[in-house]
Amino acid sequence: MIPVKQHATLTGLSAILLWSTTIGLLRSITESFGPSGGAAMIYSVCALFLCLARGMPHPRQFPPLYLWLGGLLFVSYEVCLALAIGFATSRRQSLELGMINYLWPCLTIVLAIPLNQQKFRWWLWPGLALSLVGIVWVLKGDNSWSLPHLWLNIQHNPLAYCLAFVAAFFLAMYNNIAKRHAAGASAVTLFFLLTATVLWVQFAWTSSFASMHFSPGVMLEIFFMGGSTALAYSAWEKGIQWGNLTLLATASYFTPVLSTLIGAVWLQLSLPQAFWQGVMMVTSGSLICWWATHTACSSPR
Repeated sequence: MIPVKQHATLTGLSAILLWSTTIGLLRSITESFGPSGGAAMIYSVCALFLCLARGMPHPRQFPPLYLWLGGLLFVSYEVCLALAIGFATSRRQSLELGMINYLWPCLTIVLAIPLNQQKFRWWLWPGLALSLVGIVWVLKGDNSWSLPHLWLNIQHNPLAYCLAFVAAFFLAMYNNIAKRHAAGASAVTLFFLLTATVLWVQFAWTSSFASMHFSPGVMLEIFFMGGSTALAYSAWEKGIQWGNLTLLATASYFTPVLSTLIGAVWLQLSLPQAFWQGVMMVTSGSLICWWATHTACSSPR
């Protein structure tokens, strides 16, 4: 029989694996239902699963600042990320945008310095710089490095790239607000309900059901992603409460690698060497940032 702590750790690790399917599946679904329609379907299913598993949340049970400011940041993050992936002009570009999203671990730590008085070591800044260089490396593709070429690449779809960067910032802000003001509560179910509502309103404003192409395969993708997202949040919660937190925190920083690998396989893409080099830079930079804060907090005074 598996010990409780080991079982909880494995459960938490399964959440990382499930989250790593997000970018590839999100792109695949939006190709059939459009940017807002596909995301609205996904978050509706996810909210339904969370309500069935946790019950309908009541706003009064959450601290007001966490509820309103945290809710605004969470919903804005999910909407921006979904639309960024949906607006990508190609499957390759959707993975580029997904990598920009994975700047959030570094940004969370950097924003924790002024917002939560986070202690850190000096190598936090080289770690952040390495992650940013990794994003540049991903965006440059097979071409040699040049600022004009990078800018030209972004100009081809500036809205999607801006949404991806803003999404990373919103999630980093949410993490810090939740840590400081949530008081141990989690309004994720309510936030997913709000996200689905916002996306359906946007869909009604910009599209119609005639533009949605239903098929058994894409419906399975929607139910899998909605269910896996709900399951991942529950699994992660169990993992961080009862499992090996250090191991889970370290493993979570490898999500960009898993996400890119799964996305490339699912979307049938062959990525250049520069893309994988950029992925490893982003992952390494995030780990350096985490280590800079971890050692600062654990060192004797």
